[in-house]
Amino acid sequence: MKLSPEKKLAGILCPVFSIRTENDLGIGDTEGVHQMIDWCHKHGIGILQVLPINETSDDNSPYNAISTMALDPTTIAISPERIPDLSAAKFKEIAKPGLLKELRAGPVKYTKVKELKRSLLRAAFDAFLTKHWNKKTDRSEAFRAFLAENGDWISDYAMFRVLMEDYHNWPTWDEWPLDRQDPKKAWSWFHSLPAKQRDEYAERMLFCAYMQWIAYDQWTKIKEHGTSQKVYLMGDIPFGVNRYSSDVWGNRAIFDLDWSGGCPPEKTFKVDLFTEKWGQNWGIPLYKWDVSRERNHDWWRIRCGNIHKMSHLFRIDHVLGFFRIYSFPWQPKYNDKFLPLTEAEAAKLTGGRLPHFQPYADDTPEGAKFNQKQGEELLAMVLAAAGDTTVVAEDLGVVPPYVPIALDRLKIPGYKIPHFLREKNLSFVDGKTYPRLSLATPATHDHDPIAKMWRELWEKVEAGRHSQDANARHQSEEAYKELMRWMEYCGADHQEPPRTFNDEIHRLILRGVLNSNSWLAVFMITDVFGTDGRFNVPGAVSEGNWSYRLDKTVAELDNDPHLLHKTRMFAKLVKETHRLP
Repeated sequence: MKLSPEKKLAGILCPVFSIRTENDLGIGDTEGVHQMIDWCHKHGIGILQVLPINETSDDNSPYNAISTMALDPTTIAISPERIPDLSAAKFKEIAKPGLLKELRAGPVKYTKVKELKRSLLRAAFDAFLTKHWNKKTDRSEAFRAFLAENGDWISDYAMFRVLMEDYHNWPTWDEWPLDRQDPKKAWSWFHSLPAKQRDEYAERMLFCAYMQWIAYDQWTKIKEHGTSQKVYLMGDIPFGVNRYSSDVWGNRAIFDLDWSGGCPPEKTFKVDLFTEKWGQNWGIPLYKWDVSRERNHDWWRIRCGNIHKMSHLFRIDHVLGFFRIYSFPWQPKYNDKFLPLTEAEAAKLTGGRLPHFQPYADDTPEGAKFNQKQGEELLAMVLAAAGDTTVVAEDLGVVPPYVPIALDRLKIPGYKIPHFLREKNLSFVDGKTYPRLSLATPATHDHDPIAKMWRELWEKVEAGRHSQDANARHQSEEAYKELMRWMEYCGADHQEPPRTFNDEIHRLILRGVLNSNSWLAVFMITDVFGTDGRFNVPGAVSEGNWSYRLDKTVAELDNDPHLLHKTRMFAKLVKETHRLP
């Protein structure tokens, strides 16, 4: 079904890993998403946005997956009721009560969660092999149909995944033996093995495919449930791909590994010295669009077709990359080496190459025209591959003027974040002037929740008001002006900003965004509840990132008086602003 911008909608963003249920295994899963859909339906919320659900590597970042096709096994709801191949006795034997109690408390403990889920899925797979694989049962036929339907990616993914296991679960394929560094060589190596060893590898690869069958089956049913409840699932496709992924390993021809994509230098916000001087180096390889075009963008079409099976909408993270991308002639692991160097010194080490936009900078009419044409062509391909799935563009950052024009021409909504959009006097752009084809939100998963933002602004105000330091007093004045700009945006500029993030300011900010002209208005679930939980701190690599979980199970949300009060406040505003599904 195709959603129409004529009907405004409201939604929440809640990463799958953050959802808590009474029977989860220490991380959110499809059962949690099912329950969250029912919760959204109950409160008139029409969109449930999640972060990418592809299989992650050791950093657990959904934006740095080891496959853009394979789903993360941690998202699978694992129980004898959900997976008929798994017996209750085997589940009880592996999932010990003490372990479950440990995993269900606090944030996600990825290492132990992944180990437990893999053990349970392996037990289910072993039973499947015995009962079904070589027999013409319904389950055997369903699995074989899945393998046939996904034959254009799943075999190479399974080979890559098994080779990862051989090398300490590291996806760094360029450090593997030469005869395993690409699919053609790897399959030749596989066929050269003695029969017994070849059979062992074949079974391990079949297990990887089995996990994908279970995951895809559960997620396609989740989409069906969302459709029945009129709660539309919004997925996420990152523009960039992990250099060490099955995608790059298996499709080397469409990737340029000599360059790493990122963002230009950031002089305003002093994030870190490297970003200020050189920019953000994400390490993602560039695309060889000419080669991809010769292949009719087959890899992209498969990717978009897969997410179409599981979502009603999907967000493209860093859509600007389709137009042009800031590129580094070195990988992030060498950032420290280049940090102290001048441009001339850096150029000596790179053969004269320096970071710059590719294919062209936007500083000439010819370059901007080429970039716009490329972006429109590629996004038209994405739209065609997406079918009736709605495409949303995350177009934040340094946005060239032609990007909004291109998105409007293609009928793709872009992002509108109030405090990122300013008039000349620094006041926020009036939300009522946002284009209908847009998604409004006060913050994304990369930002502080609005409750924390409000508290920190007031802390700056108070810290500088009685200070003898001129800079502190200036920061205090600017923070107070920012509070007043929020009040103005929310239609309450005649009021004094409340010192605490109370119901009044919470309701005003929610209403301000919901009142915008944007087709879609989406809020982090933490912003609906007015809590401080943070899903991601950009650039942080630690066990604590991407691991925040809601304090309550979905079933408990409406039993908590405070959370129910906040939910009802949000639901009332959704109704008043005519955003009911």
